[in-house]
Amino acid sequence: MGYCAMPLSASEAATRLGVSMKALRLYEKRGLVNPGRTAAGYRAYGADTLARAAEVVALRALGLSLAQVAQVVEGRPQNREPVLAAQESALEGQICRLTGSIHRIRAMRANRELARWQNPCAALSAAFELPWPWGGEWFELREIRPINYIVGPLGSGKTRFAARLAAAIPNAAFLGLERSKDWGATAARLHSDAALKSRVDQSLASLIDEGAQDSEALRALLIALEADDPPGLVVDMIEQGLDRATQEALIIHLRQRARAGARPLFLMTRSSAILDLSATGPDEAIIFCPANHSPPIHVAPYLGAAGYEAVATCLASPEVRARTAGTIAIRRPDSTR
Repeated sequence: MGYCAMPLSASEAATRLGVSMKALRLYEKRGLVNPGRTAAGYRAYGADTLARAAEVVALRALGLSLAQVAQVVEGRPQNREPVLAAQESALEGQICRLTGSIHRIRAMRANRELARWQNPCAALSAAFELPWPWGGEWFELREIRPINYIVGPLGSGKTRFAARLAAAIPNAAFLGLERSKDWGATAARLHSDAALKSRVDQSLASLIDEGAQDSEALRALLIALEADDPPGLVVDMIEQGLDRATQEALIIHLRQRARAGARPLFLMTRSSAILDLSATGPDEAIIFCPANHSPPIHVAPYLGAAGYEAVATCLASPEVRARTAGTIAIRRPDSTR
């Protein structure tokens, strides 16, 4: 905001700042601003006073009380941090509450709440002690969405978390990275189960129509997705072996399955084509494993939500992921992804 050299009257300052004259008088009364006076005794807002008033207005717009504003604008720099940190935490809490309300509204608009008793996710929950590299903290996953993403940086323990989650959900299956290595045994499963083969062929044809590239990696995924038995499926790095077009077609396919009432999925990923933060819907949830091994948290897919930036930095395009796939970090044999 630019300020003119000539002092402004109270009404002019209020207009410039976008507040009422009553608000300016309140700020003056609380000692937050101290306008000068003209020869006739009228208030005059010079450049410095106007800049101070603008700071007060900006802080008030962030939800700070007048007492908190006074601590920030008048206090020492080391005294400002606790006030701003507390307000940041309060706003993040509001974001989480609003995010939950948005999801419930979207679900109600789609009549999903009315059919919740039919949702296979509603019968599932998980509670367990977190494995190493955590310290055995208790973790509960009460609300399971049809699609649940598991995200975290290298070394965060997300693979161990995902495997432990699969073990905690009754009869759930964990699909590891070795899924396409023994393709002979995987393909044999199709030959012995005609119904499964029919479902896989149908899904594969639909995906190819959407631009997916046929591959053993994709077929191995589809076999696990179309199997009848497990009530939940946890997939390690779902993008493994899939190009961008295939990943984009796959996530569309999975969302369609979710809307049709398919079993819940837990997808470990670091691909922005699989987890597009701008496209997540009410049927999806994000579980983030922090780098410092504090307990995993749910992250709302909105800019400003707690953990959003950390999740975003873990994701990369399929092209970047392909370039770095061969990079091997020097680490201990039992380290985690």
